[in-house]
Amino acid sequence: MLRALRAIERSDVVLVTINGEEGIREQDKKIAGYAHDAGRAIIIVVNKWDAVEKDEKTMKDFEEKIRENFQFLDYAPIVYLSALTKKRIHTLMPVINQASENHALRVQSSILNEVITDAVAMNPAPTDKGKRLRIYYATQVSVKPPTFVVFVNEPELMHFSYERFLQNRLREAFGFEGTPIRILTRARK
Repeated sequence: MLRALRAIERSDVVLVTINGEEGIREQDKKIAGYAHDAGRAIIIVVNKWDAVEKDEKTMKDFEEKIRENFQFLDYAPIVYLSALTKKRIHTLMPVINQASENHALRVQSSILNEVITDAVAMNPAPTDKGKRLRIYYATQVSVKPPTFVVFVNEPELMHFSYERFLQNRLREAFGFEGTPIRILTRARK
């Protein structure tokens, strides 16, 4: 576990490897959680896929189990392969490259604000005790992971569910597959 944590600290892209024969273990979840909290790009790799007895639903069922156990990694792509027989190993590098590019993606402020404005127009922020969250503008402040600051009238009015809604709109607009997105809420001065 300690080796995995040190490797996460040194990495931009983390491959959370699940043994296809054994299934998802508690340790897999912990390591994935550390990588997510550290803001690393993440790819879920199911190894030993050649040893799994398959039918037409096996991959779909396994993906559902992964999504259920790793709900916080809904953005992470899943790759099925066998390192021993090298089956499907060619599918891994393009996914790593894409996750790395998305992890370092910088969005132009004008385009970012168009997406945020459209999102707010589609789904206005809910009111809290008669007050409504007003979003003035947003800007990207860093990459690895993509981090956005949203300037609002009152930061405490930003509910986590609305923040999640904004994250989903950003993913729809810019991809960001394989990387977490951070949204920081600040009061406009």
